Amino acid sequence: MLRRSLFTLGIVGTLVSAANLLTAQVRLNGAGATFPNIIYQTWILTYNQKFDNVEINYQSIGSGGGIRQFSDKTVDFGGTDAPMTDSAIAAIGGNALHIPTVLGAVVPTYNLAGVTQAIRFTPNVLADIFLGKITKWNDPRIASDNPGVTLPNQDIIVVHRSDGSGTSYVWTDYLAKVSPEWLQKVGRGTSVNWPVGLGGRGNEGVTATVRQTPGAIGYVELGYAIINKMAVGVVRNKSGNWITPSLESVTTAAQGAMDDMGPNTDFRVSITDAPGAQAYPIASFTWLLLRKDYPDAAKSRELVKFVWWSLTDGQAKAPSLGYAPLPKEMLSWVEARLKTITSGGRPAWRGPTATRS
Repeated sequence: MLRRSLFTLGIVGTLVSAANLLTAQVRLNGAGATFPNIIYQTWILTYNQKFDNVEINYQSIGSGGGIRQFSDKTVDFGGTDAPMTDSAIAAIGGNALHIPTVLGAVVPTYNLAGVTQAIRFTPNVLADIFLGKITKWNDPRIASDNPGVTLPNQDIIVVHRSDGSGTSYVWTDYLAKVSPEWLQKVGRGTSVNWPVGLGGRGNEGVTATVRQTPGAIGYVELGYAIINKMAVGVVRNKSGNWITPSLESVTTAAQGAMDDMGPNTDFRVSITDAPGAQAYPIASFTWLLLRKDYPDAAKSRELVKFVWWSLTDGQAKAPSLGYAPLPKEMLSWVEARLKTITSGGRPAWRGPTATRS
């Protein structure tokens, strides 16, 4: 049903976009992370239908490409699941803000014919699979965590991202926290030197490769796994509990991060391997990259209005698409940050009273 709805949205969105091209006074272009692409496209379609004076487009090209195009000023906003580094922000004169939009889970997904139970993975087993040290599905370490599951004597085929990816950043950030060997040999990043495996471009590419490859295991954003009805693994968290990825377990992971943030935060915070008995350990915020100052007043005004709408009205769409809404406590902090955006030194937006109903 969800896949059919998204397909229908795509057709309607194309027609709406074509009509809006004739009437839109302001056109906004963005590019970046595939992790939030499902909800971003839904938000944009809804917004383009609601407000015909603005045309918004977002290209799902990966976080690395989003950061690059944002930094090169070829797009008005970027999307990323990997926060920009201090040096990358300094290289563009500090003209960047990270605005969190939703939370999501990166999940292990696999293709094992005949296995109906969800496979359990400990942190070290996941790391050793992606290091190439565990190569068979019936390896004793996997079998011991999955009593009663008949695991095949089948090769494990690792699938990873081939492009610069925030999803990869979240995955490798987690593995670097739970495996000293992974941290030393591979590390964390949007692109790393993978020890083993096949590459797929985007969450879409990894999803397709896993589905088409018997014995494969990969990692994708939870929404892609839900839409494609893929098997999703259960992961043991920091508290030693087996956690199924869900909106509730992702929200729990975010609660610990709230203690480290406040009104003056820049929102670049990692919530992988979070504390909490019911916290899913491979979770993350995803961010829009906005400039502190824009040369075009009309663009900056409409962009900030769209972002505020996404963080308020748009949040209701998150759960059905596999994302967790932002904690409500964050909204006032994000609002304050949006109010600092300027165009030629003048405020681009004055707050909720400036939004349209």
